[in-house]
Amino acid sequence: MEERLASAGFDIVATYPATKESTTVIITNDALKKAADKPGRGFAAILRILVDSHNQRIAVTNPVYFGKAFLQDDYDHALGERLTGTLREALGTMTASPDVYEYDGLADFRFMIGMPRYDNTYLLGQGDDDALLAKLDDYNNGENIVFTLTLGEGRTLIGFKMGSKTESFVNKIGSQNAEVLPYTILVEDGKATALKVEYYIAVSYPLLSMGQFMTIATLPGTVEKELTKPFK
Repeated sequence: MEERLASAGFDIVATYPATKESTTVIITNDALKKAADKPGRGFAAILRILVDSHNQRIAVTNPVYFGKAFLQDDYDHALGERLTGTLREALGTMTASPDVYEYDGLADFRFMIGMPRYDNTYLLGQGDDDALLAKLDDYNNGENIVFTLTLGEGRTLIGFKMGSKTESFVNKIGSQNAEVLPYTILVEDGKATALKVEYYIAVSYPLLSMGQFMTIATLPGTVEKELTKPFK
């Protein structure tokens, strides 16, 4: 798979053990990084592939779906379609996931009334960008950093490893979408931010029921606490 992805122009940014039986492969390319190199759009710089050894399946995040959700008004549908075609060339025939949400509503997606949208992010820390990145490097001797992806001058996306107990939420609500891990932090314009759990998990699990969401009701606070620690 690595050779096919490379031939299709993708770089493997990192691999991450999402569960005991599945691995997330984080990929990017020049087009993704260019599209995401805009204020507040850095989370769109990567795509994620889940290699599920238990169920013998490979799943990849949809460039159109997450492009529209994360790039908002900056989304280029022609790019989304091109990326989808390139992924098909690299990975073969792909079947649509049952986890879907209406395309026209993706830019304004929220789980329910009163819940955050894309732009309602966690503010984890403030200060000089280099100082914020240094704090991440210094925290726990850098062991929580899964990857560091520079998108442009003054804009960096970081994959961050949280505690195993926190990340076990994927086993509660569906390990079929475990590629949501690792969580990402965006450093730009003197701020370190992350997508709120109520948004990121809901948009990644569009079939999530309120009952399922309640099983991880403490997760938003726990994730915010863990992601904020390096910047204290």
